[in-house]
Amino acid sequence: MVGFQKLKVAIVGSGNIGTDLMIKILRNSKYLEMAVMVGIDPASDGLARAARMGVAVTHEGVEGLTRLEVFKDIDFVFDATSAAAHVNNDAFLRSIKPGIRLIDLTPAAIGPYCVPVVNLEQNLDRLNVNMVTCGGQATIPMVAAVSRVAKVHYAEIVASIASKSAGPGTRANIDEFTETTSKAVEVIGGAAKGKAIIVMNPAEPPLMMRDTVFVLSKAADQAQVEASIVEMAAAVQAYVPGYRLKQKVQFDLVPENSPVNIPGLGRFSGLKTSIYLEVEGAAHYLPAYAGNLDIMTSAALATAERMAQSMLNA
Repeated sequence: MVGFQKLKVAIVGSGNIGTDLMIKILRNSKYLEMAVMVGIDPASDGLARAARMGVAVTHEGVEGLTRLEVFKDIDFVFDATSAAAHVNNDAFLRSIKPGIRLIDLTPAAIGPYCVPVVNLEQNLDRLNVNMVTCGGQATIPMVAAVSRVAKVHYAEIVASIASKSAGPGTRANIDEFTETTSKAVEVIGGAAKGKAIIVMNPAEPPLMMRDTVFVLSKAADQAQVEASIVEMAAAVQAYVPGYRLKQKVQFDLVPENSPVNIPGLGRFSGLKTSIYLEVEGAAHYLPAYAGNLDIMTSAALATAERMAQSMLNA
């Protein structure tokens, strides 16, 4: 890498997530240069803010992006729209520029699921990676932390977010959220069976993002499991400073003479691990209670940064 060369990026989706991500790139990115903000509403706050910050904008969607002169120099596109829109965006952009890299912040999951602390290094060369969901980014590292100590039979995650932090894109993706997160808990987290639940809390004042993770595994040394969880939490904090264990990890033994039944999987005994998390946002664009948005944009930025570093140092 020569000097301070950076790779140009575009963000598709000028809503809450896209705008927060733009600000993170402008303030904190070492390897990425914010080039274009793409939206479909010419009156959106995200486009107006981007223009004020000196970023090129278009309100004509991905078609408008490809008509800009700078498109030929774009290496990464972050898609912060919806699952349905991402399918079309990926196909359209790739038809014009086959080698472009897409970081998918929707639950579309065209490319492999990516949780930076768990499997980013295995996906550095992929042209499309999926950032799962906010709940997935917060909880899958915890399931994976247990999985590296003991075989996980079942993992259930409950993500509770402030209703005010859920914009139109998030609300449009609720069904995909549960399906994508459940699958990623299995594929990346290592659980034989995964389940995901999301709660949009309407409380006033808005509550911070809270996540609960229940894991049923084979019997294991509790100290080793807890140490693995604490280590993983610290790794997530490296790119999401507001991520933390809300209380000490809780353990319950499930005896062989009183197993639990997991529908569709069978009866199991072993160790139940309960993990309670809180995610405070960095408040770059939205209030600190919107940790669900912050962990998505932070994970996406960490992913693209590492990919760009790899490309520039190749």
